[in-house]
Amino acid sequence: MKYFGIRALLGWVVVLTLLIGADPVRAQTVTVSLDSAEEQSLRRHPRLRQSEQEIAEQRALKQGSFAPANPDFLFSAPTGEMWAPGVVQTIDLPNVYRRQRQVAQAGITLAERNREVSRATVLRDTRLAYLALQFAEAQVRQLTYQDSLFQALRLATERLFAAGEVTSLQRISTDAEARQVTVQLQQATDDQRAAQRRLSLLLGRPTEALVTSTDLRRSGPELAQTGTALLGSLPAEDSTALVRSPTLAAATQNVALSQSGISLVRARRTPALTVGYQNQAFENSAIKYRFQFGVSLPIWFWTYRSQLQAATARSQAASYQLQTQRLELSTQYQQALADTRKFSTSLGYYEQTGLPQSRAIISQSQRLFRAGEISYLVLIQSLNQAFTIQNTYLTTIRDYRQALVELTYLRGE
Repeated sequence: MKYFGIRALLGWVVVLTLLIGADPVRAQTVTVSLDSAEEQSLRRHPRLRQSEQEIAEQRALKQGSFAPANPDFLFSAPTGEMWAPGVVQTIDLPNVYRRQRQVAQAGITLAERNREVSRATVLRDTRLAYLALQFAEAQVRQLTYQDSLFQALRLATERLFAAGEVTSLQRISTDAEARQVTVQLQQATDDQRAAQRRLSLLLGRPTEALVTSTDLRRSGPELAQTGTALLGSLPAEDSTALVRSPTLAAATQNVALSQSGISLVRARRTPALTVGYQNQAFENSAIKYRFQFGVSLPIWFWTYRSQLQAATARSQAASYQLQTQRLELSTQYQQALADTRKFSTSLGYYEQTGLPQSRAIISQSQRLFRAGEISYLVLIQSLNQAFTIQNTYLTTIRDYRQALVELTYLRGE
């Protein structure tokens, strides 16, 4: 075989492709930064609008916390000779209305806590969607570069096979590698479109093709520094780390709301006052209409007892829900903390060792191939190894950032 011809042709293809590289051809797109994405999602997301309306509902209910029973307008015939109108009003003791106001205020506070949960959730979803788009864009760039290289190698191999300078096995191997990268590129492009769609929906811009303003690969060195600093500042105890968690605050306020409900039920077991103004005289009486006073007694004890049992059970359920929430958040925090440490170590390896090795593999494999010391199949294997390292590096950055986003969410930041 004419090894010089093979080395010269394929070596030229490799060098040219690696020097030029390639970026995916983009349609008209709109660039958005992470800060802008967060601001737009907080302004437009329907979940936050829902939370605002829930707060407005609770505030309206508080305005009606002083809610006496409807008055009874009556017609009676006190003398049996004529019908006369009258009115009777039942009013609870002031303690009942005070308790109702406390329950209403607790409902407002719970709605506000739920708004903070919604805000944290929207921020987390936006950050993850933005990260997913960054990762998809980086993968498309990486695979486009690989695809350009392997397509050039495949075409060169086809020409050399037609000239009888390479074997059928070499031709099939190169073709298989090239087609595999092409399929991966198509999948990555589909993932990018899906990520664009998810982010645009979150931002309320469903018709726009969004792109991120930061290359995920270039954020690795900065991420390694900020992640290490964050890990050094995190508290060891879960209770300290989760003290600002909006989810935990909402569950705590739900307990307070249920306990105020018990106080309200107990207040309603007290007697109420009844005031009336009715005609109680004869036709020729000097004073026909007279006031009447009475007491409404809660004699249907089983009703109040069942209400108290229900309120107590509701309070206990809220307490258990708080314990469950604290347990789940502690578990999630420990997992996110472990993931952060794990990916911090991995990122440090790739920054210090992995990436320099991948670049060295690409450079030295080209040099050895042009010198005739390795075959082009060994060149392909070496390039695949280098690209695997670079793709894993991208995945590590993504996973590291996901762990940090989860930590930020759990800590209420």
